[in-house]
Amino acid sequence: MNRIIALIDGSAYAQSVCDHAGWVASFGDSSLMLLHVLGRRDAATENTDLSGSIGLGARSALLEELAELDGQKARLVNKRGRAILEDAQARAAKMGAENITAMLRHGQLVATMEELEDDADLIVIGKRGEQSHLNMEHLGSNLERVVRSTKKPVLVVSREFKPINKVLIAFDGGSSAIKAVEYIVGSELFRGTELQLIQVGSESNLNCKPLWGAVAALREAGFNTESEVIAGQPDKIIADAVESKQFDMLVMGAYGHSRIRNLIIGSTTTQMIGACKVPIVLFR
Repeated sequence: MNRIIALIDGSAYAQSVCDHAGWVASFGDSSLMLLHVLGRRDAATENTDLSGSIGLGARSALLEELAELDGQKARLVNKRGRAILEDAQARAAKMGAENITAMLRHGQLVATMEELEDDADLIVIGKRGEQSHLNMEHLGSNLERVVRSTKKPVLVVSREFKPINKVLIAFDGGSSAIKAVEYIVGSELFRGTELQLIQVGSESNLNCKPLWGAVAALREAGFNTESEVIAGQPDKIIADAVESKQFDMLVMGAYGHSRIRNLIIGSTTTQMIGACKVPIVLFR
């Protein structure tokens, strides 16, 4: 792990993003960038043309006052953004992160990420942002935009940080699932955790060789790894396994070559990520 980018805002998930990002950065020689992006809605007020209803002199005075109010709001928004990042740095440091930088940017989040993510190994984001409700079925719009646009692994954090001891890998034999296994093999992040791979389907109809190969690779790398093939609907099987077996984290591919791909590109994704109470690492 070399560089982590954590997306910070003023939402209820911001503290958890800091905790998870700080925890990840505490492994190995990793750097952590805390990024807070201010969009247009954060800094602008709506100006209305009142020239048809008031006199020219009054309109000019009003426009000057509105411009001053806009300036004051912009300064306050920037001050708030810097304060958020300052608090985020302190919180991430408490989790063991050492090489921490903070960046306040103006613009669109996805465009900013496209500019900065090339050198990143992992992106950390909350399920919901400041503009989102805490409804279990409602995910933040930025989360969906980032997941769909980035080629980097994305850690979607739960509401609170908890120690990661048991990890479930939703495996379908696709390239993204293989990429997830390779990532785990080469990462210090999962050392000491119990790993279980679940492939959904019927053993008689599945090519299980990729699953066996993934288990062998993880065991050879020193991981305590088990596997299971279960028939049924992928979303229900995986969600039930996370809850019933008390996994602390879910790892899955964002795009695969089986029905499990619908977990990220269809409505099932929103339902599953929204309902899942553990952090999820997504791979493309």
